[in-house]
Amino acid sequence: MAQQTHPTNPLALAVLALLFERPMHPYEMGVTLKQRHKEESIKFRYGSLYTVIELLLRRGFIVARETARDGRRPERTVYAVTDTGRDELRAWMADLIGEPIKEYPQFEAALCLLPVLPPDEALALLRRRLERIEQNSTALTQQIEAIADQNFPPLFLIETEYRLALIKAERHFVAELIRRIENGWGPLELWRGIHDDREATLAKLYREFGGAPMN
Repeated sequence: MAQQTHPTNPLALAVLALLFERPMHPYEMGVTLKQRHKEESIKFRYGSLYTVIELLLRRGFIVARETARDGRRPERTVYAVTDTGRDELRAWMADLIGEPIKEYPQFEAALCLLPVLPPDEALALLRRRLERIEQNSTALTQQIEAIADQNFPPLFLIETEYRLALIKAERHFVAELIRRIENGWGPLELWRGIHDDREATLAKLYREFGGAPMN
């Protein structure tokens, strides 16, 4: 029998991690994720949460432990992780932490198609992006420092530190790219030619590097 792959939705991983901590009903799971700001790292909607719970139930990773009612509120089913679910949580985490995978960030997608924008427009947009990156970096740094002042264990903030590291790396990259474009990178003459005389410029590129239209 073929081995089942991990669920594709990281929210399923978050549910297993929450139930590793203690049994919970879905509403408590959602509140806990938001209180801990995990929705900044894992996309969260209640509709998706119930879909994920159904998937984990089918896989045997969690079970319904009890149905409880609090006053006049509707009944809530409390879920618990199974031994199989704990094994899946451990294996899934090991894969994510230990094995780098190719991801597809939207900014990278835009960069690989950058020539479709005129260079002056691209330069203006990159400057705007850099300004916003710097604002985000400052805000995130202040957030980390404020939490650190409360002696909160940094173990539970590591994803925020990672996000800040990525922002700083992107800030460096974008600032350097702006500098290179301002100094003629591209080369700039070729880039302008794609927009000023596209047919002739592309024909020259096809001759030199291939990629001509198929007959």
